[in-house]
This record gives sequence, structure tokens and C-alpha cells, in this order.
Amino acid sequence: MLANLFKQSPLLDDATKNWILDTFAWALTEFDLSVFKNDAQLILPIYEFYPGKVNSIEEMAQSVFENTIKYAGMAHWPIKLVAPNEYRSTEMAKLSFKDGMRGNNSQVFSNDFSENNHTEILVSYNPSQINQPQDLVASFAQAFASILVAQRGELPPGGEEFVPQAVDLLACFMGFGVMFANTAYQFKGGCGSCYNKYANRQVALPEQEMLYCLALFATLKNIPVKHVTYHLKSHLRSDYKKAAKELKNELKQSDNQALLTAQV
Repeated sequence: MLANLFKQSPLLDDATKNWILDTFAWALTEFDLSVFKNDAQLILPIYEFYPGKVNSIEEMAQSVFENTIKYAGMAHWPIKLVAPNEYRSTEMAKLSFKDGMRGNNSQVFSNDFSENNHTEILVSYNPSQINQPQDLVASFAQAFASILVAQRGELPPGGEEFVPQAVDLLACFMGFGVMFANTAYQFKGGCGSCYNKYANRQVALPEQEMLYCLALFATLKNIPVKHVTYHLKSHLRSDYKKAAKELKNELKQSDNQALLTAQV
């Protein structure tokens, strides 16, 4: 009785936890396991990952874009950043790939020669996010993950309905989980001049789910808990530690071959 009284409840319900595990396995299967194992790193909101000085909103957006697409393993894709007033919605060209979709060895080309084909994939940015760089990074990573899913054409567990959540998970899979967790909840209080709702990114996976995704990434990559929590907002740290502890036990008992193969 006393043991049950002090027993902690799990961070997530079983259905949500299993969807995250299954969807991470889907990402490992569909989006270059070798890149995840050999190249993916935990991208942090520090100068080491986003260096340099900029003198304008446009330079800031371009710098963040170039670094983020590089870390996503998609620098060789025909993705172009344009200013918000230059962005136009066009039908995305269907690309073909050799030696994977991501990473230094991947080759990308288009066999679509139709009249309406636009080989370049246009991406823009929200100028309101310039003062919230973690939101800007997460928004770019979200865009790149969406493009990956669209080009791959393989739906995640749960089907079309779960694509937005899978996009957030895929961005975490590419290394951006810290910034996704830090921006999953936006405080809406404070003075009118402090809060700008237009600067917030779109959120599909809330904080606890994103922390579980981040903990799964870090556990598979053998990244110490302290290295992650140091860069998380303070209110997220205890739940992250809980997720990491749960996942350590979960993976010991798992028979999911994709997850087991991915462990570093």
C-alpha cells in the first residue's frame, strides 16, 4: 500500500508514449538512420551553433536559415529563403534522391519537367521572431521536417491526422528538441509590450510530449542528462529527468529493432 502511495505516475499515458516510440522508429526507418547515428547532434541555442554578427533582420534570418538547414542535413536541397513579401505558394516539385535524403553523401535531383514545375522550394520567415531566435530556429526546422515528410510520402503512425505531430517529432529527431521544448509553451500574460503572439511558432506537440521525444533522442545518442537540462527552461528540467529515467528502462525492455539499432 505504501509503495503504491509513493509511486510516481508516468510522464505520459501509454498510448502517447507508444506513439512517440513508434513514430521515432518510423523516422529512423524513413529518414536516414546512418545520418542519425553518425551526424545528428543536439543543436543548442548557443553561439557555438549559431555564430556571427548580423546587422539587419534579413541577415539574421539568412544566418539562422543556413545554419539550421545544415544541421538538418539538407543544405544540398533546392530550398531557398525569401523575404515574407516575396514568398508565394507554389506546388512543390517531386524530388528524387540517391544515397539517402539527408547528409553529405545524398544527391537530390528533379525529374519533373512539367510546365508548372518549380524546382526551388521556397521558405520564408516571421520577422516577429527575430527577437525570439529559438522560435525562429524551431520554425525553420519545422518547415524542413514538413518538406521531408511531403517528399518521402510515407505517413507516420496514425496516418494523415498525425502529420503535424510527426513533423515536430521529426524536427527533434534531427537534433532540434531543446529549442522545440523551450518554445512549446508560450506565456500569454505580462504587459502588452512584452507579449507578441505573432512571434510564437506553431505547436503540435506540447511540452511533456516534446520532452519525451527529446529524452528519446538523447538516450539513443548517449547524451548526458545534465548536458540537456542545462539548456532547458527551468520548469522543464524535472519532467525531462523523469522522461530520461523512464526511457532508460523502456529501451532495456524494448524489442523495437529500429530503436535498438539506433543506439550509439
